[in-house]
Amino acid sequence: MLDARAQHLLKTLIERYIDDGQPVGSRVLSRQSGLELSPATVRNVMADLEELGYITSPHTSAGRVPTPKGYRFFVDSLMVVRPLHELEIHRLEGEFTADRPQQLVNAAGHLLSQLTHFAGVVMTPRREASFRHLEFMRLSERRVLLIIVTPEGDVQNRILHMDRIYTQSQLQETTNFFNEHYAGHPLDAVRSLLREELRSLREDIVGLMTAAVEAGGAALDENEALVVTGERNLLNAEDLASNMDRLRRLFDLFDQKTSLIHLLDASQKAEGVQIYIGGESGLVPLDECSVVTAPYERDGQVIGTLGVIGPTRMAYERVIPIVDITAKLLSNALTQQRNG
Repeated sequence: MLDARAQHLLKTLIERYIDDGQPVGSRVLSRQSGLELSPATVRNVMADLEELGYITSPHTSAGRVPTPKGYRFFVDSLMVVRPLHELEIHRLEGEFTADRPQQLVNAAGHLLSQLTHFAGVVMTPRREASFRHLEFMRLSERRVLLIIVTPEGDVQNRILHMDRIYTQSQLQETTNFFNEHYAGHPLDAVRSLLREELRSLREDIVGLMTAAVEAGGAALDENEALVVTGERNLLNAEDLASNMDRLRRLFDLFDQKTSLIHLLDASQKAEGVQIYIGGESGLVPLDECSVVTAPYERDGQVIGTLGVIGPTRMAYERVIPIVDITAKLLSNALTQQRNG
């Protein structure tokens, strides 16, 4: 364990480095630490900290910067979190006024990226594709508009290109049949029920129903499992923007999403705010990044995770409460919406 003096100097060095991004030298540290220590004594303590792997010396400078191990010790043992003011919390509550779950999830992502100036990520609740209401409209001889309303009230539209002509009354008949027999059922179940009933249904609406189930399933599966906002903010983060290759790998990760979903899935099982620093995430593109996550709930049940991705040099004491309060506000908004 580090003694109190070494801890105090490490805390001062990390806070200073987070603040201005410049390697911190022993002279600056002896002035800023508030301890009556000579630069020579500070140099000795810094040499010990470096040997223990908490700080390192960039080639171009006599100063030191924190390592992921240093940040981890800082976050776990030295940092003092700055809670948000009551006024700020009320202002943030005002952002969660949308009337659909997907809109609330999007609002949370935008809020995270806006407040931290990093990338905001929200993993949306996984749900079985089903519909509350479905409707067919004739657009032209062989083009039919399929309108699907999800149980949450989201609307998806798909154009079906049919191999035969349908009248509006045939479309209405199929609409009524679907809504009466299948509303609320998962589309996978509808698919197997249809197979059994196809024999007894009139041939003219069989093609239409099959096309609707396939297109409907595809449309609802496209509902993003992960919302990423504010990626462009990372172009302004000096520590990341200086290496284009690293940035490219990071943006590929945002594009493919699968690995990120696995990471957020794992943190969903943990309680409260989780912090992954550098390589702790297990994802190579995030080696120079930190990920701060928190699970969110609906009716007391954890249904997703949200968080922030930024450089390891981030103001953790500010980012952590932002992630924490955003998760709580999203949980409240989703619960109220369902019970409202």
